[in-house]
Amino acid sequence: MARRGTTHTPPSPGSSSFRRCDFPGCEAAGEFRAPRDRSRLRDYYHFCLEHVRAYNQAWDFYKGMTPEEIEVHLKEDSGWQRPTWPLGRLGMQGKFDPSQLKDPLGLFADAKPTPRKSATKAPAELRAALDVLGLGWPLEEDALRERWKELAKRYHPDTNGGDKSAEERLKDVNRAYSLLRKRLATMGAQATSVAA
Repeated sequence: MARRGTTHTPPSPGSSSFRRCDFPGCEAAGEFRAPRDRSRLRDYYHFCLEHVRAYNQAWDFYKGMTPEEIEVHLKEDSGWQRPTWPLGRLGMQGKFDPSQLKDPLGLFADAKPTPRKSATKAPAELRAALDVLGLGWPLEEDALRERWKELAKRYHPDTNGGDKSAEERLKDVNRAYSLLRKRLATMGAQATSVAA
């Protein structure tokens, strides 16, 4: 069965629904609505196609507003003129832990969680080294070695075309790694002597 389409035919001047164009001197049908002004958006003029195009081209919603009023209005419009507040828990902005997501497609498989600050503070002499490597305290030897490998690959001169700043960064990473490795070795020796 074929669909029957309805085509819009403008009302004829003799019908009861006929409305003339509100433009002075125009006798055409006023088929198209246009708001009267910013404060009365639901009160309309009715224009013919020619005059609604001219009206719309000249329409300026912000006419008569200061730049500050325009900015406030635009900001309110971004939230549909409803009150808004920051999302998330206080102090948790920017923290991402992929283990808290259900990821059946594996989209976040390569994402690394944001390192969390531990309750135990690192000894003062190690804090700078931990910052260079982007690690937290307490520290495990495997995590230290993995992070060092990652940063060594990233800042190695062969992968950076001999960039001097990358070379300096690699030296800092190597110094920090050596210091932390020595500290972990002495802590491990102390722990085994206490246990024995």
